[in-house]
Amino acid sequence: MCVTCGCSDTDGAKLTDLSTGQTIDLSDMHEQEHHPHEHVHANDHGHSHVHDHAHPHVHDHHHPRMHGKTKTLELEQQILARNDSLAQLNRGWLAGRNILALNLVSSPGAGKTSLLERTIRDLGREMRISVIEGDQQTLNDAERIQATGCRVVQINTGTACHLDAGMVARGLEQLKPPADSTVMIENVGNLVCPALFDLGERAKVVIMSVTEGEDKPIKYPHMFRASSLMILNKIDLLPYVQFNVERCLAYARQVNPALEIVQLSATQGEGLKDWYRWLSGWRTAPKTVG
Repeated sequence: MCVTCGCSDTDGAKLTDLSTGQTIDLSDMHEQEHHPHEHVHANDHGHSHVHDHAHPHVHDHHHPRMHGKTKTLELEQQILARNDSLAQLNRGWLAGRNILALNLVSSPGAGKTSLLERTIRDLGREMRISVIEGDQQTLNDAERIQATGCRVVQINTGTACHLDAGMVARGLEQLKPPADSTVMIENVGNLVCPALFDLGERAKVVIMSVTEGEDKPIKYPHMFRASSLMILNKIDLLPYVQFNVERCLAYARQVNPALEIVQLSATQGEGLKDWYRWLSGWRTAPKTVG
């Protein structure tokens, strides 16, 4: 049980490689984490090899004075610490191969997949992109990405409402992204828990659309505070919806003054150059681990 959000960690979770049709059961991941398990690294020659890493696991001590909120808080801290440890391994592996990984987060229907499709088609010749798709069920979004010619694996989280670092580690192992490339991680549509779970990405990109309320940044401040870029999508619909752009941007900057903001339409193309310019800047920025 994930005490952070109340969802069941990996019940029914699976990874599907669309290029081979292979499906891997991830539902026993946390059981496996109680023992050393394999994690793939790249050596100095760019070849992959396997090391065993022992990861911390949750101890459920039944101390008579540990009740209610105190126990829940301790378990939550341990779960997040375990996830952060795995995320650091992911981050080191990615940095060692000069791979830019971005964690795309949003509520359902904001347009993450449409933006990915357009980005891959527009930049595919100059930027090698591969994708880890996260959804509770179906291969629908991964099939859309595959239709662009992009390498993609689908992680279905089952009853979980977010990707975690362990899932992404398995996704990277299957995806095998080349050195000097970009990995887009499309997280499960949810503005709560993905803010708390580091996947080893270099940056979170939060996407919202003008069909949502302009107060999303102050309703879900943790997500906007954790993100480096906010994309306001579907601006082509502004004439047809009640949405105050200035108020939305003010709310976003109130929560995170350093947040960069791009306004665009993934379907019509308006503003995409600003997104591509931001992406290019992060692609060429110095890489750090930590």
